[in-house]
Amino acid sequence: MAHTIDELVELQRAADAAQAELQRVQKAFGKPTEGRWAAEQHTEWETAWRAWSDLSRQVQLAVTEHAEAEGTPRSEVEAEVRRRSRHQEPDQPGGE
Repeated sequence: MAHTIDELVELQRAADAAQAELQRVQKAFGKPTEGRWAAEQHTEWETAWRAWSDLSRQVQLAVTEHAEAEGTPRSEVEAEVRRRSRHQEPDQPGGE
């Protein structure tokens, strides 16, 4: 399924949010080798890691599909998605 750039941007934002959550969990718990995590901590970390991993994979596949469907180099699509996902568009809520 070829996605629109807007859909790709939303997927990238979801992956970025999942990565931020994973980083929050890692910061809160420290490195697993520095101490013993409780089972709940390990479960929380694994859940965050899987969410980030799954979303990142979805973004990569969708970018590839879109680039192939549009006949555009994948690197150009990826760069556009990353640029737009990090900046709110003026006509969107929260934009300028």
